[in-house]
Amino acid sequence: MPSEYITICMRFTSAESKRKETAKKLEAFQSRMAHAKRFSQIPMSKCMRDLCKEEDYTFLNSLGKQEESLEESTCLESECQEKQEERIRYRQEREQLEREKQREKEEQQKEKDKQWKSHVAELAVQRKAIHAKLDRLREFRDFQKKVVLQDLGLDPGSENESVKHLMMRL
Repeated sequence: MPSEYITICMRFTSAESKRKETAKKLEAFQSRMAHAKRFSQIPMSKCMRDLCKEEDYTFLNSLGKQEESLEESTCLESECQEKQEERIRYRQEREQLEREKQREKEEQQKEKDKQWKSHVAELAVQRKAIHAKLDRLREFRDFQKKVVLQDLGLDPGSENESVKHLMMRL
């Protein structure tokens, strides 16, 4: 289906360019005919008329070439303008892609920062829990030591090797 569309478009553009070309030729012919009518009204000899015709046709042909070159330059200008617009469009697309990539990188960095902060917060909570557990264990060891010393009938302030050894085994 797209190839049919392209073929139709190509036929249309081909027909349109042929129509434009025929219109240009017709216009050139009409201008020559108008010139020939004006030229025939001027009284002069046959020999002079032939010389003037050649000069006039040369002049008219050079005018036609100038018009063609003007049209070509206009065409070249429009092509240059189209190329410039295309370059601008491509540059804008590239800039848009760069902005999107930069935004994605920033979002990824924000996500990584968020994950890192949550990880650090989790570690801080674990550290506090470990310190609390350590404090409870120390309190329990002190309590155990106090109970063992009372059971043995020793003074709680005294340091005895047998008590240390016993506490290690507990």
